Amino acid sequence: MKIIPMAVVFTLVTGTQVYMKLIEFNIEKLQLVEAEKRKIRQEYERRQKQVEVRKKIEYSMQLNASRIKVLQAQDDVVNSMKEAASKQLLHVSQGHRILHVFHEHHAYKKLLKDLIVQSLLRLKEPAVLLRCREDDLELVEDVLPSVKLEYAEKANVHEPEIIVDNHVYLPPAPNDHHAHELFCSGGVVLASRDGKIVCENTLDARLDVVFRKKLPEIRKSLFGQVAA
Repeated sequence: MKIIPMAVVFTLVTGTQVYMKLIEFNIEKLQLVEAEKRKIRQEYERRQKQVEVRKKIEYSMQLNASRIKVLQAQDDVVNSMKEAASKQLLHVSQGHRILHVFHEHHAYKKLLKDLIVQSLLRLKEPAVLLRCREDDLELVEDVLPSVKLEYAEKANVHEPEIIVDNHVYLPPAPNDHHAHELFCSGGVVLASRDGKIVCENTLDARLDVVFRKKLPEIRKSLFGQVAA
């Protein structure tokens, strides 16, 4: 049996230990490198996600801005239609063409009568206060006898007391010189004597009611869809 000198054994053991340490060092080095790579990848992915989120936010903001512009444009069209309809109301209460003044005057007089009767049927009060435009005062006073009779027949009650307010009138018709002031295109406002119940039956109020009710249909007709 051959005896290996201690020096050689020591050298072999030392070399093995160094080799193992070298392997451990390389393993730790690789682990550190991989850990650093993971950090870099994670940081890249995080930033990439931030970029994607920002892009989505920017796209959403642009889309919302575009939708707002479209809705604003639609509102402008709808409002212009309402303004045009409001101007047409003046043709109901005022004669603009000489050949049709009498016809329009008679038609508006009948309309005033119908509006007052309708208001009375809504209020169902034995005595009411009536306000109208100063320009309509004569027409209103002319139709009051027939109004009282018609209401009494329809409601099966005694003829009501209708007090016409000769001190406070509804605003006059709109005009270009006072575009921002209160106006009334025609019609009447009736109230109970204590003022607790009011029936606004002006042409402008009726247009507002009709327009609100028909707005979905108007939008669908104009833009092909009903706005939410």
